[in-house]
Amino acid sequence: MIVNISNSPAFAMARVQLGQGETIKGEAGAMMAMSHNVAIETGTHGGILKGLRRSVLGGESFFMNTFTANGPSAEVVFAPALPGDIVTWELANRSVYLQSGSYLASSAGVDVDSKWGGAKTFFSREGLFMLRCSGTGTLLVSSYGAIVPVDLGPGDSYVVDTGHMVGWDEGVKYEVRKVGSWKSTLFGGEGVVVHLTGPGRVYIQTRSPESFIGWLTPRLPTNRA
Repeated sequence: MIVNISNSPAFAMARVQLGQGETIKGEAGAMMAMSHNVAIETGTHGGILKGLRRSVLGGESFFMNTFTANGPSAEVVFAPALPGDIVTWELANRSVYLQSGSYLASSAGVDVDSKWGGAKTFFSREGLFMLRCSGTGTLLVSSYGAIVPVDLGPGDSYVVDTGHMVGWDEGVKYEVRKVGSWKSTLFGGEGVVVHLTGPGRVYIQTRSPESFIGWLTPRLPTNRA
């Protein structure tokens, strides 16, 4: 499998070339185009319960699509719903965590499931669950805006607004906290943040979907009697 990403960082798409018999699975609706020699199969991937966890708890689609190359030089093109970037994250028998909406596609050896975040994410605007991607293979991760990698050494700390989080290595410890006092959290416009401690890689996005929704909502037309 060969992945080529173009049109970054604003309107990225991932062109995936598959050898005969190779497969890749993707989020429902993520397929932009494909060659004629690719077959699609739709399923829950892991059963109904796992599909429900991804959908209800992880914020992803209940169903996922599997694309299989039925001949040589097959191709599938993926694009995220929001304007932004795409990166490949290579996994070798390990796990990473993604915020809701950041999963785009992955090779056959990567398992995608939701994970309980516990009390650490109680104040997180992104919800109490995240996606756990584990195994060996290629993971395609999307964002709103450009994706910025941050590599943390052992004991290194970094603070990120929850709306700008994309994903992080399993070895990175995280804790969701208020920015300052409750007054600052409620009226200061910063909300809550994630305190991250290395070692490991973290991906952040340069735009926040929630901030955009907050900017857009007052500008939408309303029906007045």
